[in-house]
Amino acid sequence: MIQKILNRKILSKEEIITLLRAQDRNDIQAIYTKADQVRKKYCGDEVHLRGIIEFSNYCEQNCLYCGLRKFNTSLTRYRMTEEEILQTARTIYEAGIKTIVLQSGEDFDFSGEDITQIIKSIKKEFDIAITLSLGERDFAEYKIWREAGADRYLLKHETANPKLYSTYHLGQKLYDRVEHLHYLKSLGYQIGSGNLIGLPNQSIEDIADDIILCRDLDVDMASFSPFIPSPMTPYQNQEQADVDYVLKVIAVARIVLKNVHIPATTALATIDSNGREKGLMAGANVIMPNFTPSTYRNHYAIYPNKKVVENPMPSLLNTLFIAGRKIAEGQGHSLKNI
Repeated sequence: MIQKILNRKILSKEEIITLLRAQDRNDIQAIYTKADQVRKKYCGDEVHLRGIIEFSNYCEQNCLYCGLRKFNTSLTRYRMTEEEILQTARTIYEAGIKTIVLQSGEDFDFSGEDITQIIKSIKKEFDIAITLSLGERDFAEYKIWREAGADRYLLKHETANPKLYSTYHLGQKLYDRVEHLHYLKSLGYQIGSGNLIGLPNQSIEDIADDIILCRDLDVDMASFSPFIPSPMTPYQNQEQADVDYVLKVIAVARIVLKNVHIPATTALATIDSNGREKGLMAGANVIMPNFTPSTYRNHYAIYPNKKVVENPMPSLLNTLFIAGRKIAEGQGHSLKNI
């Protein structure tokens, strides 16, 4: 049954669920082998690096799983200055990384004009792609930022189950999140979405729907990350995701989504010391090293004990060597038109 499914070009929801439920060791290995073959066919052996700058940990939202939630009054808050952001961008560029990810909570003290100026300053100084990960913002701001030179926007849907989405996000609607993604794509952004695996009350059917939503949205990047309980949140006493299951989800997502960028996330490395290597072998082709200055890094506490090293490049080179992969030379744009 598993092998028949793996030989099909387009998988139904029921077939995706069958793969996600696989327990037999040989079946799971067959899924990993297929995922690696699909990754090699559509992505090659190059691994794209995206240097992250977490420039603000203020957030207006109160998502039940996130340590940055507004009601977490124990968190030391910070905002980087434009000059600090540019200096960090310079460090990323000098490390040979061709994409910067500007990431923050939903912090409206950084106005649309502020973000526009940061984008223009980075683009003026460096030949580098910019990914924005700022949560839901005004549609007019998306347009201005795209015109200023932003290339990509990462906006994870977290769960494709509308009821669970509303629960995790205190009454907000999945429909609205999806509408933001559609609009971003209409502006010419390369879009990224994805889920959290292991959230309370989440089912295998929900995770299959997450993969299908990424397929339906025709995303350019899809991130499948483990849930890690964070202190001072309603979910602080929940169990974290199982690493083997997360890896299986990544592998199934690669088989289904084919030519999308899929990261081996920092969260995966946090719950397993070899998580990045395992993620790459399960079908991932992106790593996102964190360059947030050490002064601020520990305060960007979406989840605890984040695995971040002061100088990430030697560690990343070792990871790629173990996985038999190499650093990509280009900016790592969408694979959709290749």
